[in-house]
Amino acid sequence: MRTARPSGATARAGGALPQAAAALVLLLLLLVIVRLPWVGDLGMHAATIERLRHSLLHPGNPLVDADTPSPYYSPWMLVLGSVAKVTGWPVFAVLRVGALVGLGLFVTGVWRYVRTLSAHRAAPALALLCLVFLWGPVLFEWSGFLGLNSLALTVSYPSVLALGLSFHFWAWLARALRDGAGWGVWLGLGVLWAVILLVHQFSGVVASLGALATVIAARPRRELLGRLAVGVVLGLVVLWAWPYYDFFALFSAGTDLEAIHRSLYRHLLGHFGLALLGVVALALRWRRNRWDPLVIFFGLGVAVVAAGGASGHYSWGRALPAALIPAQFAAALEVVSATRRGVRTAWACALGLALAVGAWTQVGTVGYVVERGVLPEAVAAKYRPPWAGYGWITPWVRYGDVVMARTFPSRQIPAYGAYTVAPGYPDVFLSDAGRRDAAVRRYFAGGTSEGVRRGILREYGVRWVVDTGDVVSGAGVRAVTRGPGGQVLYEVVPR
Repeated sequence: MRTARPSGATARAGGALPQAAAALVLLLLLLVIVRLPWVGDLGMHAATIERLRHSLLHPGNPLVDADTPSPYYSPWMLVLGSVAKVTGWPVFAVLRVGALVGLGLFVTGVWRYVRTLSAHRAAPALALLCLVFLWGPVLFEWSGFLGLNSLALTVSYPSVLALGLSFHFWAWLARALRDGAGWGVWLGLGVLWAVILLVHQFSGVVASLGALATVIAARPRRELLGRLAVGVVLGLVVLWAWPYYDFFALFSAGTDLEAIHRSLYRHLLGHFGLALLGVVALALRWRRNRWDPLVIFFGLGVAVVAAGGASGHYSWGRALPAALIPAQFAAALEVVSATRRGVRTAWACALGLALAVGAWTQVGTVGYVVERGVLPEAVAAKYRPPWAGYGWITPWVRYGDVVMARTFPSRQIPAYGAYTVAPGYPDVFLSDAGRRDAAVRRYFAGGTSEGVRRGILREYGVRWVVDTGDVVSGAGVRAVTRGPGGQVLYEVVPR
């Protein structure tokens, strides 16, 4: 019995809708780049570029006045730092350039990788829509995760560029395994693998799991395994030789990193429940082909995440995209690969409903490009305003000045060139980070004497203090200006 196939006009119409929707998503992200909303780690990446702008060879710690390496000094940050140094552009303009490059690599990488899995004209657009909308009914945002709201807030982060390179990496690897590429291709793949790991270590883990799944699914010939091994060795050499930080020292990261990532294991259904549709699609793919690369990729991702939860290594939860990406792709591909019209229609309806729920969950993202006042009330209720920033201190605080501030402002102030006493984020290579944190807590404690406060300011060479209220008023400082939320910039008065 012959199965009914869609006519050419029907197929074109079916492909036009997801392509138009994907184009709207990309337009929204381009407009977001213009505004570049501030939240999360944006200050860290801006500070990294500022340090490299002033010294490409010896930038020092990006957040505090200390001569330490940092995993943020990646090949991509070195490129952006060089752009900032040569052009003299403001750091946030450079970040916008980086966002455009990262978004471009992400979109083209998805297109290339999906083309290794399906030749259907609508497949890349559907896959892109699933990547940004097939998450859960509870809003979730984290760097290295590709939900629309998360992507809008992190589009200038190295994680987006690393994931974009990962999709290209998998596509290149799949074709090399299929076509039996020569030595040059395998050496290039090894270097690209190392670059992804250096640019964003967590996304590098996802890239590695996807590459392993691609190799297992291909079941390559022995001679290709030899070339693959040489490529891996070259990648390890690049990781070992990178001069800005010791990549392999990151495996001994402290418990602070685990505590931060524990929340990744909470509310899993709320954050990722819509991707269960993709798990059903993966089961169907597994029935058809036990060596399906997406199924193997998903299994590897689930294994790593589950092992992290069971062992208390919660940072392994950053491998969740290794389970989500194959599930999201499988859901998209099932719509275009089903041969029976009824099955195809049922999948299209189920996926359309899931995408609509995911889009509504993240609809507040449009608030980053449209003023909140003109949004419909239901949409405005889902909008989360970005951080205000600390540009208001720049008329007084100069590059290299040390500012005493609590954790939250310490995540933003270094973006403008200043240092803080304690870093706003865990720092693997800063040996006295605990002592610095304790000094900040002691300085801002209500019962701390003026003499102790002055001693802390002298020890760390502090010139400015940022705080709210009158906790530090009169303790060797004088108010200079006020900022949002009742914050005050104090100048340290020499005794």
